[in-house]
Amino acid sequence: MLTSLKQEKFMLLALLAAIAAYPLEHWMLNSGQGVALLGGVALIVFIVIASMRVAHHAEQLAEKVGDPYGTMILTLAAVLVEVVILAIMMSNEPSPTLVRDTIYSAVMLDINGILGLAALMGGIKHGEQSYNDDSARSYSVMILTAMGVSMVVPEFIPEADWKIYSAFTIGAMVVLYTLFLRMQVGPHSYFFSYSYPEKRGKKPSEDAPSINLAFSIGTLVFGVIVIGALAEVMSKTLDLGLEGTGAPPVITAIVVAAISAAPEILTALRAALANRMQSVVNIALGASLSTVILTVPVMEAMALYTGQPFQMAMTPVQTVMVFITLIVSAINLNDGETNAIEGMTHFVLFATFIMLSLLGL
Repeated sequence: MLTSLKQEKFMLLALLAAIAAYPLEHWMLNSGQGVALLGGVALIVFIVIASMRVAHHAEQLAEKVGDPYGTMILTLAAVLVEVVILAIMMSNEPSPTLVRDTIYSAVMLDINGILGLAALMGGIKHGEQSYNDDSARSYSVMILTAMGVSMVVPEFIPEADWKIYSAFTIGAMVVLYTLFLRMQVGPHSYFFSYSYPEKRGKKPSEDAPSINLAFSIGTLVFGVIVIGALAEVMSKTLDLGLEGTGAPPVITAIVVAAISAAPEILTALRAALANRMQSVVNIALGASLSTVILTVPVMEAMALYTGQPFQMAMTPVQTVMVFITLIVSAINLNDGETNAIEGMTHFVLFATFIMLSLLGL
């Protein structure tokens, strides 16, 4: 037990930060904008530390159960972190566009950032990398459907009918995710797995550490609670710190998306460099789909409960970027192999997303 606690020193550090943040909150908010901004940035660092530990235990559980269940655990853990942070930030100081911008940022980060960088680095090292193209097609068509229904169509819904359409959106996302989950863990689970020829006949290392399932699950849940506590104070200090600085409004959404995606980036890069592109596809596209299909109904339900609608319809620039991304993804991921050129196309789109965000678009 003592050994396990030593391994969780970073999680304990995040816990201590959360305990210290609450009595210091009033001081940070009343000591000037600079102190508030520094406090917000420091809390973001602790949130990332805690989320990395959450991802570590999710990854251990993933290794225990294997694909496709493993990557499902990883993506669900990341989305859970994102939903917790979003819900807390929206309850403190509601922003009508925060949910939309966070989902949009997460999709750009997952597909263009994670998949692009992983395919680029993996392609440079290994050349063409194989995966199951059934998974890519399944993910892509569901992402397009989910984003179209929840983030494009609302632009044309009359304001008086937002509650009706919001309730419909919740139902549609639940149905989509239920079917997707059944496919991913049921008869069509082979869509999301790949048999690597070079791994056949290779026995797992006998020196591999045993996994304490109860401890990993408990630490994962505990980590999400710590993240929620840190996010409570971080949202207030960051808002005050950025107030009047001229920072683009989408910057907070990018921060939230980056926090939840940080552990996935490391996992995906390790998988790409190990020539396991199926894991990268499952992580990048699975995280994008889970972000849309799980975050939307939770936040829409919150809007219905409070009676305050969110601005879910994407801007024209965001809509164009999403459609370009999904079209490029459909073309690149149609043959069951990735290479450095395909990775670079996605990474250029990610750079474009960052540039547009800095321009406030």
